[in-house]
Amino acid sequence: MSYLEPSEFAAKMVDAGEQKIFMSTKDTLVRAFMAGAILGLAAFFAISVIVATGNPLIGALLFPIGFIMLYLMKFDLLTGVFTLVPLAVIDKRAGCTIDQMLRNWGLVFLGNFAGALTVAFFASFILTYGYNTDGGALAAKVSTIGESRTLGYQAHGTSGWFTIFIRGMLCNWMVSMGVVGAMISTSASSKMLAMWMPVMLFFFMGFEHSIVNMFLFPFSMIMGGEFTILDYFVWNEIPTVLGNLFGGLMLVGLPLYWTHVRTNPERKLKVGTTQTA
Repeated sequence: MSYLEPSEFAAKMVDAGEQKIFMSTKDTLVRAFMAGAILGLAAFFAISVIVATGNPLIGALLFPIGFIMLYLMKFDLLTGVFTLVPLAVIDKRAGCTIDQMLRNWGLVFLGNFAGALTVAFFASFILTYGYNTDGGALAAKVSTIGESRTLGYQAHGTSGWFTIFIRGMLCNWMVSMGVVGAMISTSASSKMLAMWMPVMLFFFMGFEHSIVNMFLFPFSMIMGGEFTILDYFVWNEIPTVLGNLFGGLMLVGLPLYWTHVRTNPERKLKVGTTQTA
């Protein structure tokens, strides 16, 4: 059967977190760069579709293509490592320490940002023929999005900041459901479907994804969005990252670990046998 029971794929989550901790610096950065670039390209595609059709639902239906591509290639997003890597530390896997976890998160953040920023420059270049013409309706749309999702939050002060945090939390609740959902099957088509549904939901609902924003806000600034780099980090990226961390770990990773790994009868038998020996 292609379907895996939760106790099986939950153990795979811990294994995946351990593998990411021990990945070399070069491989971590390259995989993170490619993930950020592909997700940025998917966001560019989805926004282009929305502007062309005037229908946000169509953009949301198509955006998960990028997420699926990068997942199947085993590229790493910060949202995914927020969910998986801490489990290896909590499970006390050999060599899996908090320092190693933070190292992984830092490298993935840098790689994702570099990849997303690269695509932001590519997208802005081709829209303006090397910054020689106006970007048209797409540029205007992106500028508006960037301003509303920085200065718009800022106008509400602390409540605005926590609104971003909660949107980031809800986002990675869904995105991480896609990450672990892909582990429930050994069938490629089943993996794709399991990823598609929650990612489509987060995009349509306008939840905040830190890596999508690494593309969207630099792109918006280049296209004429009237907000600063400080506005972007304080009133979007930082609370989004924190919300993504909370949502992925507390609403997906830990519940599955506590209820399907720690309570697995085979694990208890193995631990008991080791202690007796």
